[in-house]
Amino acid sequence: MTILDANILLYAYNADAQQHSIAAAWVEDLFRSREEVGIPWITLWAFLRISTNPRLWPNPNSTAQSFRIMQSWLDAPGVFVVEPGPRHAEILQKLVTAHRVSGPLITDAALAALALEYGATLASTDRDFGRFLELRWINPAP
Repeated sequence: MTILDANILLYAYNADAQQHSIAAAWVEDLFRSREEVGIPWITLWAFLRISTNPRLWPNPNSTAQSFRIMQSWLDAPGVFVVEPGPRHAEILQKLVTAHRVSGPLITDAALAALALEYGATLASTDRDFGRFLELRWINPAP
């Protein structure tokens, strides 16, 4: 299973992004594969928040566009929303403590905890995930 961070989806679905072509091809291949794809709520919310922000993109999505894109992911075979399970708090606390994470990096630790709990690989262009040595992490659009 691959769990997706928002940045890979933002790059894949915004032609203004420098990494667009690489990210779009990678995401398209992933969705066509037989692999399970997990998208956490935090990723969906970040996609909606960032993809519609005119301060960040020359041509931001409308909210309707972003919701249509999100629904297309959730309707795809093998794609599901990843929810924290019973071990999430324990795994998150271990990551935060062991790697001395605080502030904005807590969100990264929460995504890493989800991936560890599900035995998944996390796909993100955020190099901060490299700090979590126990995490299987890939950067498909460097």
